[in-house]
Amino acid sequence: MGDCQHCGSQALPVLLSDTLEINLKQGEPSAEEALERLTHQLRRASHAGLKVILLIHGYGSSGAGGHIKRAVHDALEHNYFSDRVDEYYFGEDLAYGSESYHALLRRRPGLKSHLQIFKQGNAGMTILLLGTSS
Repeated sequence: MGDCQHCGSQALPVLLSDTLEINLKQGEPSAEEALERLTHQLRRASHAGLKVILLIHGYGSSGAGGHIKRAVHDALEHNYFSDRVDEYYFGEDLAYGSESYHALLRRRPGLKSHLQIFKQGNAGMTILLLGTSS
């Protein structure tokens, strides 16, 4: 979150949705910088009452890169964000009609509009379901 891209405010936004999209690859940070940004934004999102984060990290399609994706996956698999993230779904596992796709939609039906455009899943994103106690 940080400074508002429209008004420059540091104040937390008034929620119109419980879902936030965060683009970690914006500005081409190192994996460590991206994880620091995610840590900060997770803290703010949880304080703001957000429930879902659509995390854009890229997947290294240019042949180079993918370092942010690997760092995020590793951090999640090793419970680095377990104080704020209850569940996570890797985009490559969310192909339309898959078991993971249906499990996520049972938990968060409002995500259907976000997911239906990725018929084969999307390896460049991860969906985080935030916990209720932070």
